Amino acid sequence: MAKQEIPVFLITGFLESGKTTFLNGTIAEDYFQIEGNTLLLICEEGMEEYDADMLAWNRTFPEIIEDQSELTPIHMQSLLEKHKAERVIIEYNGIWDPRDLQLPEGWFLHQQLMMVDGSTFDTYFNNMRSVFGNNARNSEVIIVNRSSTDMDLPRIKRIFRSVNPAADVVFENDEGELDAFIEEDLPYDLNAPVIEIKNQDYGIWFLDASETPERYEGKKIRFTCMIHKQKRMPADCFVPGRMAMTCCEADMVFLGYLCHSPEAASWKDKQWVTLTASVKKEYVKEYGEEGPVLYAEKIEPAQPVTQIVTFG
Repeated sequence: MAKQEIPVFLITGFLESGKTTFLNGTIAEDYFQIEGNTLLLICEEGMEEYDADMLAWNRTFPEIIEDQSELTPIHMQSLLEKHKAERVIIEYNGIWDPRDLQLPEGWFLHQQLMMVDGSTFDTYFNNMRSVFGNNARNSEVIIVNRSSTDMDLPRIKRIFRSVNPAADVVFENDEGELDAFIEEDLPYDLNAPVIEIKNQDYGIWFLDASETPERYEGKKIRFTCMIHKQKRMPADCFVPGRMAMTCCEADMVFLGYLCHSPEAASWKDKQWVTLTASVKKEYVKEYGEEGPVLYAEKIEPAQPVTQIVTFG
């Protein structure tokens, strides 16, 4: 008989980032009142404690995982069977790499969510960038609690979006979700006849164009970039872009958008150019959705830019 499929909800984040508080509230919500038992694996114990009565009322059974070596498929399966659970919540240890998590047969990751304490963001990010990136990379939602409008929220959002462009980044304080900060002052003029993207602003432009491609629909832009070509790419296409560092030097990626040009064959892979192009919002298979597509109007040779794109 085939094993039962078990959905897993993985909650990541550093110690005191609000994981337990979030789960206490979530498990008590009406929408979580579903049939069957829930296994709660607690891999890190902070100052906040679970409400034992609330867990019992919602048929949620906690088990403490003292060491990462205990988080094996065999042990997790035995705990599932012990409590006859039909779903699993894992409050993960913030310094463990989520990529190391091996689930038992039949278990599947239904959702990964990351909790962040906005008041300590800079301390953790500056000292543990690679760990930060590992936690954020596959999280569908990143909740930055203890936030305030005095913080550079657009910068924090850019950093997370550079690691995980698909993540929904939410900022919260004691009164609820913050949304007034979203309209960031961009370092270039969106209403200029040609939007000039300076070398230091490429990362900001790339992320903003990814998140709000409609803002650039029909506009012209100019920036210096490196040409990237692939063997299966149409002859009239290339990808102009820059190398970027997301969290640490080990996380280097090439960021660029598809560009159409009748002169594409005249330019070599890895050649540096200054590109003037118009922007359209179109569906691209490689994007998996609609996004910015560039149509070259002028391509000029340029000196290489040695500065690595960052998002802080």
